[in-house]
Amino acid sequence: MSLRNQAFIAGAWEHPTRLATDISTAMLHAQCAAGTLADAGLTLADVDGYFCAGDAPGMGGFSMVEYLGLRVKYLDSTETGGCSYIQLLAHAARAIADGRCSVALITMAGRPRSEQIQRPRSNMPEMPFEASLAVVNPLSYGMCAARHMYEHGTTSEQLAWIKVAASHHAQHNPNAMLRQVVTVEDVVSSPMIADPLHRLDCCVVSDGGGALVVVSPEIARTLSRPMITVRGAGEALKTQRGGKDLDLTTSAAAISGPLAFEEAGVRPSDIKYASVYDSFTITVLMQLEDLGFCEKGQGGRFVADGNLISGVGKLPFNTDGGGLCSNHPSNRGGMTKVIEAVRQLRGEAHPAVQVPDCDLAVATGIGWSLGVRHAAATVVLERTDG
Repeated sequence: MSLRNQAFIAGAWEHPTRLATDISTAMLHAQCAAGTLADAGLTLADVDGYFCAGDAPGMGGFSMVEYLGLRVKYLDSTETGGCSYIQLLAHAARAIADGRCSVALITMAGRPRSEQIQRPRSNMPEMPFEASLAVVNPLSYGMCAARHMYEHGTTSEQLAWIKVAASHHAQHNPNAMLRQVVTVEDVVSSPMIADPLHRLDCCVVSDGGGALVVVSPEIARTLSRPMITVRGAGEALKTQRGGKDLDLTTSAAAISGPLAFEEAGVRPSDIKYASVYDSFTITVLMQLEDLGFCEKGQGGRFVADGNLISGVGKLPFNTDGGGLCSNHPSNRGGMTKVIEAVRQLRGEAHPAVQVPDCDLAVATGIGWSLGVRHAAATVVLERTDG
């Protein structure tokens, strides 16, 4: 069943903090909940479905339902890393379409910058073997970038254009961590982190959060908010299966993207704006290829010369600055990707980066480690008349 007009995003709110030394993770979730409900014109008493991922403290969704004082009929705490909240948006829309709830609250928050810790990985099956070798995310993403360069001739300068585009957008975001516009030379001259990825190829580490409210059509029509629907959604997992499926240049977005476009009944060429999870520049390039915005191996040429910059290029992306420049709370940046897509569809993005007549957008993300094992989730969002 198509999700189109079955559920609507009525509230979207991003926490302005990037450093939360004096506030708990639970309170960040609560403040995000309050912000998005106010944006929608609803209250906690209206919520009958709650959705969160592994960033929620305690026992996750169970603990947050109690903390927020909710009375819910439906609870979902799916955890797939960075794409969790894109996936949870689709789950919320399907739950509403199925009649399991009518007002779904989705919250995300984290304090990795304040706590100065990485995502806990001690319970991963391979950790007893890999811990001593310091196998961490930058290395696996670096392997993907190196292989892409080897197979397709992609260059560091082409990857740098992704950071350049993000910085052009971040200059207009007062909350962005990195607001200075950078050049290709700035990126390739920054220190090497995991060859061939430089420091400016990597996302920031921040505190913060965000939240969404998804509602039934009946409730959406009573609210004075633009009608933003999930038109199509897809999700996928990609593992190595012991090395049998090792492919460092293709992500699970090659599955989630086509599924979302097929359900939405649109093509990549129809999309006006793209929110693309950007843990590293290579993450963006591979997703653009895998979603069909360009052919495999042509991503470097596609992103070069400012083609992702709003008002300049073919496909405006991450107009808030994204994870590369604005924020990356709790290692689950999919939430902020959806929020900026909603801003674009509402016409509420900064005037300098607002895409004209933006009625169709995509938000897509990768979770866990690209090149090792990961998930992907993609949603096609549309502004409609309901």
